[in-house]
Amino acid sequence: MNNQFLENLINTKLNSSFFNDCTYNGLQIEGCQEINKIITGVTACQILLQKAIFYNAQAIIVHHGYFWKNEPKYIKGYIKERLKTILLNNINLYSWHLPLDAHKKLGNNAYIAQVLNIIQKGYINPYLWWGMLKKPISGKKLFKKISKIFSKKPIYISGENNKKILNIAWCSGKGQKFIHEVIQRNIDCFITGEISEEITHYVRESNMHFFAVGHHATEIGGVQLLGEWLKSVDKKLDIKFINVDNPA
Repeated sequence: MNNQFLENLINTKLNSSFFNDCTYNGLQIEGCQEINKIITGVTACQILLQKAIFYNAQAIIVHHGYFWKNEPKYIKGYIKERLKTILLNNINLYSWHLPLDAHKKLGNNAYIAQVLNIIQKGYINPYLWWGMLKKPISGKKLFKKISKIFSKKPIYISGENNKKILNIAWCSGKGQKFIHEVIQRNIDCFITGEISEEITHYVRESNMHFFAVGHHATEIGGVQLLGEWLKSVDKKLDIKFINVDNPA
């Protein structure tokens, strides 16, 4: 598959032009024109780059790429090494950030709903979804389920009454900023990636449940779903997801 065609194909599927993002969505670093093997992952770290070289991949697709608004405006240290690795090996680096959080079928939130068996009911905003379980569950049981599915124990906070969970709001990554929108809707439980100090008090005083599963853990799904979709579009593509462990 042609590298420019691949960029246009995914931009169209994810409706990338709709998003006012803090990074560039699409082909961030151009490599060879023809792509047969693709490595996917959450973040374009040096470990993932080396894995791509090992597997002779012509392209890397990630959720967290480069050129963020708050990044250093120089090329040295680890930044130099990353770019050097990509350019010397003629690899295409693609990244989709917000489009891969919000997509209704291939996004990170869609993946969370799928693996936790949440029946989606609506959107509080494009990145904050809500839905219901088939039957109420205790916080302890949901803790065990999340721990098993995401292979890590989440940070779990709950109110004193410890009511059962039926309706859930969720947002991948840094979703804790939406806590007040969840509280205002009297939702039983909020699942996201990260937690801030003040969240603990908001949750306890609102008598709800809160799970911080990890930024990385809540964003492993979208890029995998995207890879599966790409494979269905072109069965000749060799696509491999590599999970570089990150406790954050």
